Amino acid sequence: MDKYAIGFWGCYFGSASLMLAGSAFAYIRSLRRIAVNAAVSAIASTFFVVAFLGGLPIESPDVLDRFLAHVASVVSALLAYLLFSILGILRSPDSAKRALTWLASLALLNIAIGWAVSPRDALALSLAVACFLGLVAMGLSLRSAIRGDRLAWVAVSGVSFMLVAIAGLSWVALDRAHVPWQVHAATAVAGTCYLATMAAVLWTRYSYLIELNRAMAHGPSYDPVTRMRSHSETGNMLEAAFRRYRDEPVPLGVIVVSVANLYVLEKLYGHAAANHALFVCAGRLRRTVDAQVDMGRLEENGFLLLMRNCHDSGQLIHLARRVQAALARSVILNTTLEGDLVGNQQTRWAAEVGLGVLRVSKSDARASSAVSIGRGMSRTALSYPSRIAWFDETSGEPVDLPVLAA
Repeated sequence: MDKYAIGFWGCYFGSASLMLAGSAFAYIRSLRRIAVNAAVSAIASTFFVVAFLGGLPIESPDVLDRFLAHVASVVSALLAYLLFSILGILRSPDSAKRALTWLASLALLNIAIGWAVSPRDALALSLAVACFLGLVAMGLSLRSAIRGDRLAWVAVSGVSFMLVAIAGLSWVALDRAHVPWQVHAATAVAGTCYLATMAAVLWTRYSYLIELNRAMAHGPSYDPVTRMRSHSETGNMLEAAFRRYRDEPVPLGVIVVSVANLYVLEKLYGHAAANHALFVCAGRLRRTVDAQVDMGRLEENGFLLLMRNCHDSGQLIHLARRVQAALARSVILNTTLEGDLVGNQQTRWAAEVGLGVLRVSKSDARASSAVSIGRGMSRTALSYPSRIAWFDETSGEPVDLPVLAA
């Protein structure tokens, strides 16, 4: 194989590895159906590619053609079933059972007919059936897209790339010695794009399930703007944490974040811009904090972070510095509800953030007083160079943390 072809196929196998890693992450997060679909799609597609590129230890050309015919029949039926599932066509058990029966019967019939003809004809027949299933998937994706499913348009492009990849691999399998490297390159790019589009579709489903799980966990107290606990639910979280603290006095770390210029932003550019700013700030918080830190909204312009088992105050201070650095970065905000507008309907905005940081270690500590102290310190911190106020337990007063060099 030409070195250029090897490079393009390397990109494909790298993409398949990333998709498998993403499916493992989704499986850890208990989204097992999405994870299994992604893993099966990546493994089946990669096995199809390896087999048709001649990567299997089969010396006899006739045996190889017969085996590739079986691979094409089974893998094409499996990928078609996964695509139907992604499109939501198999929501009911009856439709899923009918589709599985139809696809399995087609694959078995194709294999049976293949044994009645020569190995090369059996391979050609299986590839034709694979293209037929791709066209059926294309038609169903187009129907879903026309009916208003925007995600189906991504599936349409994915099936298009899949058909190009099947055509290229068919050429490779039927005329292996005379395939130019450009065909390998186009086939590898099409296969990579197919994996990317399927990963995008699965990620959309995955993010939807994350959103649904959070909404189910927090119920009506879930805040759709920040995708966090609302102010009232944050209070419940804090009270539960302090009840555990009284039973088992393990130090708690409390960080109160105040965004000072959010009210001005709303008055200047409207409620949509303020919601966009809250959305961005909350997203940056989620990406910055560790797993052992609980988060929630605090009033209209603040957030509360609660670190469990805060034995090390240095770890709490380090987290506060990371949060301040993440939230202080500027962002382009939409000032209208039209998300794709540019120019004078967008504005650059940077959050004026103050952080009040304290470590709760006294036996008589109360949740209300801890939040009140943290809230006051976060407003005081707006006048500090570091924008972080640390509650010094020795003096009982807030102090400014030194600004670290970049």
